[in-house]
Amino acid sequence: MGMTNEPGRTAGKASATLLPDESELVARAKAGDRAAIRIIVRQNNRRLFRVARSILKDDWEAEDAVQEAYVRAFNQLSSFEGRSKLSTWLTRIVANEALGRLRRRRPETATAAELDTVAGQDAATIIPFPLTAQLDPERAMAQSEINAMLEKAIDALPDVYRIVLVARVIEEMSVEETAELFDLKPETVKTRLHRARALLRQDMEQTFGPLLTQTFPFDGARCDRMADRVLERLGL
Repeated sequence: MGMTNEPGRTAGKASATLLPDESELVARAKAGDRAAIRIIVRQNNRRLFRVARSILKDDWEAEDAVQEAYVRAFNQLSSFEGRSKLSTWLTRIVANEALGRLRRRRPETATAAELDTVAGQDAATIIPFPLTAQLDPERAMAQSEINAMLEKAIDALPDVYRIVLVARVIEEMSVEETAELFDLKPETVKTRLHRARALLRQDMEQTFGPLLTQTFPFDGARCDRMADRVLERLGL
């Protein structure tokens, strides 16, 4: 009986994961198909939020900017001609929305050229993103605290470095995509990513340096268990 049900269950699971291609989704969304719009939103939410968040440094405002960008995009979907990927088109809209909010919020305090001279020239170590997944329960809380520290350090980066870091490293966008998104030269994207990593590494060293002597603890119950096992092996 289990053999009879398995093919149907497998087929049902496979069909549930089959999504329309982009051209079909766009055509359906242009016609006001709610299901197609929902799929597009779900496919792009994470990238759009991360890009908006990297510019605005505020979760709630970033979410609001993404929502506004979606509304604008779907209202203007007839102008999308497919010359770039839909995700690229949407990302450009949300970036413009977030940058517009940033300009309205405060005046520019430093030019990009001035910020580019701040970080120095060396970035010997690249901090990987994301950090190792599937941690055991004992390390889960520590990992959460590290992630919070990383997010705080990323937020502290100058705007021109932070948005490039998020696009290139966290969202894994190409140099060309990032350059097109923020109207930069590819060489500028590479330079700013290099310096963003240098600043982030410096911040992490200052944050974690004093804590290094406390890493890999082996005390408390673990220490007691080891002593018990040794004594048992010795027959004492």
